[in-house]
Amino acid sequence: MKIRNAWLFIAALSLFVFPLAQASSVSQTADQKFEALAKRYIEKLLEMEPERATQLGDHRYDSRLNDYSLEGVRRSRSFTEEYLKELEAIPSSRLSRANSIDYRIMRSRLQYNLFQLDVLREYEWNPLRYNIGNAIYELLARDFAPLKVRLRSAKGRLVGVPAVVEAAKANLKNPPRIFTETAISQNKGTINLIRNELNNFASQEPEVKNELVVAQTSALEALEDYGRWLEKDLLPRSTGDFRLGEEKYRRKLAFALESDLTKEEILRRALADLKSTQDTMYKVALPLYKKYFPEVRDARKLSDKKLVIKSVLARLAETRPTNETIVELARQDLKETTEFVRKQNIVTVPEEPVKIIVMPEFDRGVAVAYCRSAPPLEPQGETLYAISPTPKDWQPARVESFFREYNNYMVQNLTIHEAMPGHYLQLAHSNKFKAPTLVRAIFRSGTFAEGWGVYAEQVMAEAGYGGPEVRMQQLKMRLRTIINAIIDQKIHTAGMTEKEAKDLMMNEGFQEEGEAAGKWTRARLSSTQLSTYYVGVLEVNDIRRAYEASMKGQRIDYKKLHDRMLSFGTPAPRYVREMMGL
Repeated sequence: MKIRNAWLFIAALSLFVFPLAQASSVSQTADQKFEALAKRYIEKLLEMEPERATQLGDHRYDSRLNDYSLEGVRRSRSFTEEYLKELEAIPSSRLSRANSIDYRIMRSRLQYNLFQLDVLREYEWNPLRYNIGNAIYELLARDFAPLKVRLRSAKGRLVGVPAVVEAAKANLKNPPRIFTETAISQNKGTINLIRNELNNFASQEPEVKNELVVAQTSALEALEDYGRWLEKDLLPRSTGDFRLGEEKYRRKLAFALESDLTKEEILRRALADLKSTQDTMYKVALPLYKKYFPEVRDARKLSDKKLVIKSVLARLAETRPTNETIVELARQDLKETTEFVRKQNIVTVPEEPVKIIVMPEFDRGVAVAYCRSAPPLEPQGETLYAISPTPKDWQPARVESFFREYNNYMVQNLTIHEAMPGHYLQLAHSNKFKAPTLVRAIFRSGTFAEGWGVYAEQVMAEAGYGGPEVRMQQLKMRLRTIINAIIDQKIHTAGMTEKEAKDLMMNEGFQEEGEAAGKWTRARLSSTQLSTYYVGVLEVNDIRRAYEASMKGQRIDYKKLHDRMLSFGTPAPRYVREMMGL
């Protein structure tokens, strides 16, 4: 009897154990291993990088700053290496399609992080890394929590400012001069943010304002001391080379683009597109030239492509905004572009809000405009479309040159790129994407994002938005995109000089001197990022052509195509093409 009961017990136990064993086996599948690893990695990453967590919409660490010390750098490297090793132990061939793509994205980002830490070592020569202005501004600009809560988080970050300054002083060795000059300017903007703009918010919460005083004073003292150190100590010894060099540039380009296109292929296609785009621009410009200059009948002048294009662009530049009117102009343009996209059925228009703002002073010096989407982990938040006014120390002639470039028609095209149906729309779609992991939410492809922005300009021009006047600006921006890719690699690998870069931008791209000067600065401060626009739009158009070919003569619903392209988050274009089966 006891033996029989024992066997019954074992039999019953086996019924219980077998499902557990089966569940254990299932839990060890490649997909579940990867999903568990990605979850652990992202959770730890957000804890280690609280400033990134805030930007992504995770507000658990809003009162902390990143660890900028050398110990923080070492910890980041160890963390990255550990997770890369674990990731590579997972058999990627057994993953689902969605996880396979996220696996490759995560692996590439981890490898890129190691390359940045071990080879580029920007913490030693890039003072812009130590600008904490955005870490404070992100807490003020978005209403994700009551102001009182956000101000107390800002207080926590202000307490951490002296440690960031100390880390910068300890780590920075021999920056390129342009980096230190830009850091000096941006540091003044951060001081203004903490001294004045923060007070404007704090005045709405008198109780918290009193709590801020000590931390605010300490942060300002540290930043003012840092500013003096940048000017008197670091600037005189800022003799580093801003050029990345052939080997580093080539490796960084592969990581930044996540494209199969080589540096040489990008240049070859860019030079060919430069000429073909100029030819198209001449065809659009000629009727406008005849309209604006009816007295000109000289066949030689009418056949002079550059004369015709420059003359038309000069006429269009006469209608331009000012520092006081550009934001309101962009606001009106956003209404018009949104209405046009809906009417033309170009792509599904999101309902999420977008706010047009004046670019904060601490953020200026690199780009004229940017779009910061609603955080992917907080998709109900606002998208910010920021436009930079001209710096206060610019002379009137420089200001006029700037607004000749960013005339009324160009601001329409800029609004298309940054907002509708460009970055704002694409990123709103991206935030709706769901996958087993948050990899695509955390690691977005600049190549696809910028490629879509340039493609959005193209689509709107094809649909007739703004007539030939806006079409001229779109083509001018297309030239700028092409030239960005050319100067990006030539500056960093072929010794292109300021004069050579400006000549190309002004004579072949028809840019104003102020725009060319700003781009020369931006190209030195960045490397590979300027190539994302051109490579991105090449690959987005490649997806479109492959889709058109797959339809085999059937009627093409471009709204369906565009919605489909935007339905996968923001991975590199090659992954979008893969997921579309093209």
